[in-house]
Amino acid sequence: MDKVPATFGSPRWLPMTALTCCGNEPVAEQESARSARGPDTSLDGMVDLRNRIETLWEGRHGLSVDDVEANETIREAIDLLDSGEARVAEVDEEGRVFVNEWLKLAILLLFQQSQMSTIEMGPFEFADKIPLKSDFQARSVRVVPGASARWGSYQGPGVIMMPSYVNIGAYVGDNTMIDTWATVGSCAQVGRDVHLSGGVGIGGVLEPPNAVPVVIGDECLIGSRCIVAEGARVGDGSVLGAGAVLTGSIPVIEASTGEELSRGEVPPWCVAVPATRPREFEGGLFGLSCVLVIRRLEPGERHDKSTLNDVLRTHGVTT
Repeated sequence: MDKVPATFGSPRWLPMTALTCCGNEPVAEQESARSARGPDTSLDGMVDLRNRIETLWEGRHGLSVDDVEANETIREAIDLLDSGEARVAEVDEEGRVFVNEWLKLAILLLFQQSQMSTIEMGPFEFADKIPLKSDFQARSVRVVPGASARWGSYQGPGVIMMPSYVNIGAYVGDNTMIDTWATVGSCAQVGRDVHLSGGVGIGGVLEPPNAVPVVIGDECLIGSRCIVAEGARVGDGSVLGAGAVLTGSIPVIEASTGEELSRGEVPPWCVAVPATRPREFEGGLFGLSCVLVIRRLEPGERHDKSTLNDVLRTHGVTT
């Protein structure tokens, strides 16, 4: 089945291949026409598209759902996310996360302009505003039945999706494994050669548009049932032990010194595990969640499972 962009304008309860959008041409023909001319990814083209999206956002309350020009502009921006040619957030050379707010605005405009429709893929039926991705094999992405990803998300070549979910605006780098029941929320950024273990929840964020999404670096191992949310960050090459909760306000502590390294940011090339630290309240002494860095790794050091198990077993934890 061809990839189909969102249904703008009046709702049409038809199979996706029969939908029309922003005019009377079938969606597949519009897709073909856009593919033939290709997106303008030059600097001038991107600046122009950003300016058009920002103008639409300023006048969003007066937009008609059948505004062909506006809908085409929104689709251009979402197509860039879908192909990986643009990203909602990027890490600069100094390690700071930079948010491309205009791409978040494009996603929010897409939800405003899109109408509910029936999506049919094989024996399955869905009712939603945003279509699912397809043509995975052509993009060298392995998708096990039960997995799905929304249009406007990106999965690089070599990605494996067990029964899992990737939301719009998310970016998943090459050769990453999204294991069973793991979810990658809207706009989350996941690096290459990452393993998101079973049941991992990577939080998403669309609003406010300047909110920083979760960023998982390259070559990370995120243990089973971890939650990483609220703009938290895991540095390149790090291991996050099973069951850890990492949000923007969770302290990250160096086990060898007791020093608080950050809030919500696990440094690169380390092994970190869930822990608690005591805090006194009127009702007594309680343990509040934190993440404990128990070992530093050499940059480029592989996550040998037996070695990791030895390290973690020493401290009574697992990945």
